[in-house]
Amino acid sequence: MIALILSFAAAAAAQDGIIRIPEPEARKALVSRTDPEYPAMARQMHLSGRVIVDIYIDEDGKVEDAKPVNGNALLSSAAVNAVKRWKFSPIAPGGTPKKVVTAMAFDFKL
Repeated sequence: MIALILSFAAAAAAQDGIIRIPEPEARKALVSRTDPEYPAMARQMHLSGRVIVDIYIDEDGKVEDAKPVNGNALLSSAAVNAVKRWKFSPIAPGGTPKKVVTAMAFDFKL
């Protein structure tokens, strides 16, 4: 199911001229990051699990947008809020910086 969702997301990104890159490639370009805060309500409810977020990065390495792909809504919101503060070095597949999107997984454990 996740693979199907990611393939639809990849097709949509390609139509916008955005290149999908693998998570390890994006992590190599990561300059600064903020870890997601565990939401208090999720902690009270003993929620844990994996969240997958699509991160849209512009040519300068700034996060333009982040969208949850899979996971609990409370946890997804925390991951998206953190990712929007991340900074990457410009990602240049083929030598020229491009807008890219990558899917990253976050594991929330109590």
